Amino acid sequence: MSVRKASHAGTWYSGSKVQLNEQISLWLKNPIIKTEATKAIISPHAGYTYSGSTAAYAFKNLIPSKIKRIFILGPSHHVHLDICALSPATFYETPFYNLKIDQEIYEKLRKSGKFKIFNIKQDEDEHSLEMQLPYIAKIMEGFQNNFTIIPIIVGSLGYQKEIEYGKYLSQFFLDEGCVFVISSDFCHWGHRFSYTYYDQSHGDIYQSIEHIDKMGMNIIESMDPQHFNKYLKEYGNTICGRHPIAVLLQILKNVRQDQQCSIKFLRYTQSNKSKTFHDSSVSYAAAIATTEL
Repeated sequence: MSVRKASHAGTWYSGSKVQLNEQISLWLKNPIIKTEATKAIISPHAGYTYSGSTAAYAFKNLIPSKIKRIFILGPSHHVHLDICALSPATFYETPFYNLKIDQEIYEKLRKSGKFKIFNIKQDEDEHSLEMQLPYIAKIMEGFQNNFTIIPIIVGSLGYQKEIEYGKYLSQFFLDEGCVFVISSDFCHWGHRFSYTYYDQSHGDIYQSIEHIDKMGMNIIESMDPQHFNKYLKEYGNTICGRHPIAVLLQILKNVRQDQQCSIKFLRYTQSNKSKTFHDSSVSYAAAIATTEL
């Protein structure tokens, strides 16, 4: 048994089971459940102090009793990839309990030839997947022996590869009991992120940031992957999970011939209301994707 350690516990979120349980339980009290047909969510992956309350709006809409497998797609922040990667571990550690990686599905992914395997250090250095794990463990605590996870690190894919991965993963998307968690923050604004787009017609800098983020969110809600790709090229918005989001849009494009699909954003926040070019901020958003026959 190989266990990937919760390497960001105690820094990005509390390593104390009691404290973490209190925080997440409090955040989950606020959102209202919008649907029982949620097949995917978009959730932020910053430190919980900044984005934990926003993530609750997405996770609240997952129905634990219906879930058997959870695909988790997050971007690679430290290792350059032009494909997707899998974990070498068999379990992911959280302060609550260990999450079991679905080796049956992993074997199918490995045999496809579309995925490389991270080493354990690369896996533990990456936070985009780990930040989803405590929430997953918390909402699934009553069913912890009844589900598995399928963590996938998504590289800097070109548009054609986003199409290919979307088509390949769509075979799992419609499986009963399968949900997808897409890990992404939104605009990273400021000199330290090398992104200072500012349209003064929308007010202060933070209002301009919100405008460009919500432009992207509206396009995501339209489920048009080509339009999303064009938007990213035109505005350069630093949505770090843009490739996992694009793969989700391609998945939905493939399944829409069989099911009605929709994406709805439920929450949007910023780490700081930037007003000068000395400021910086990161944006966070929570969304759900639903399907109906």
